[in-house]
Amino acid sequence: MRRHARGKRPQFYDTSGLDQAMSMILVLASEFSALRDRLDTVERVAAENGLGAAIEAYVPTQDVLEARETRRQAFLDRLYYLALKDTAEAAEADTAERYASTIDDIAKG
Repeated sequence: MRRHARGKRPQFYDTSGLDQAMSMILVLASEFSALRDRLDTVERVAAENGLGAAIEAYVPTQDVLEARETRRQAFLDRLYYLALKDTAEAAEADTAERYASTIDDIAKG
């Protein structure tokens, strides 16, 4: 389970949601940069060893597809981290408010 820092996050932009968008952009930029380096390596090795046709003909197994989906979901969790955290915090606050309101309604009557 992912742990969250407690307390208020620093906010750098006045526009609502811009901090989240910037966080997402930085995650994407990091992933993209790592992916480009990795792909460059694979393409160079493949070209040196005449593997272009084998790569084009590759059909992933179910295990490979599942591993890719797991990796994709982990990436999306990182990408949407702040939005998911804010949503969870809002849900907790909403639940506490509704609980208190329900208790008040019951006490009245």
